[in-house]
Amino acid sequence: MKKQLLSLCLSALLCNLIPASYATSDTALSDTTKSGIETTNSAPTLSLPTLQKLQWQPINTHSTQTFILDSASQQLNDGHIQGAVATFALPANQGSLEITLNSLIKDKQVYSPNVLVFDEQLHPAAFYPSHYFRYQQPSIMSTDRLEGVLKLTPALGQQRIYLLIYTTRSDLQTSTQMVDPAKAYAKGVGNSVPDIPDPIARHTATGTLTLKVQSESNAGNVLIGQVFSPPAPKPITVGSTQTVFTSPVRTTPADVPQTTAPVVKPVLNDTERYFNDAIKRAINHDDVDKALKLLDEAERLGSPTARDTFIKTIKYKK
Repeated sequence: MKKQLLSLCLSALLCNLIPASYATSDTALSDTTKSGIETTNSAPTLSLPTLQKLQWQPINTHSTQTFILDSASQQLNDGHIQGAVATFALPANQGSLEITLNSLIKDKQVYSPNVLVFDEQLHPAAFYPSHYFRYQQPSIMSTDRLEGVLKLTPALGQQRIYLLIYTTRSDLQTSTQMVDPAKAYAKGVGNSVPDIPDPIARHTATGTLTLKVQSESNAGNVLIGQVFSPPAPKPITVGSTQTVFTSPVRTTPADVPQTTAPVVKPVLNDTERYFNDAIKRAINHDDVDKALKLLDEAERLGSPTARDTFIKTIKYKK
């Protein structure tokens, strides 16, 4: 019964998980090498001691920051991972997050990023392989780049989640096909597009990243962390046709002893009814993020029925 309930809850929480493909030119639909080697789609397995040795840089919301990865940056050579890595700690107590990651193309070279997302306990929760980050043509305000948007909803009770950005040995054997500026200009002004070859950006172990983090209110994000007692965590691979919706949902473990229990006064009947009705409406409108926030507030006020209302509404929602 518990397994069925967990499956139903996860199905509702993770509906519409895979984001829509980014619009790209016909000549730049994927990253390939001249020899046709493809980048890996599987998330790496990293030990907890390895992750704990990394220095995680705090990032605030509503900010865009630029990071240069070079020989002085943190290095990680573990399995398929090779070269400079970027590691960030994001706030997990400010609601859902929308993260835009750009890897800038300079001198026909680019760092091909993969992103592994961890919950507060450094359990892997989501994986964005390198092919998720698609080539974007330059504009007035931006240069050629690889770009991807991550929409994450941290589970309640966490203070931070973590992003590990890295490239792999397979990525370093691949390249990105760009669009020649003359072609882009001709297409933009409506002229005939010249028949000239497009440049190729070689993938390198160093590069320049920009990271923009802002609050995100839409439902359908990838849930990071756990709400129920889970099996062993497995990261969700985003942007893959073989995405498996088995990301566990975590709260504080039930077997952890508490020295003192907080005293919470019972919530008034009218207030309890208000929260239960609001939770039902949010779930019926597919706004699970709002329902989770209402659940958190209701339990903070002492509601004994809000969690049952949340679980039963997700279970029986059709």
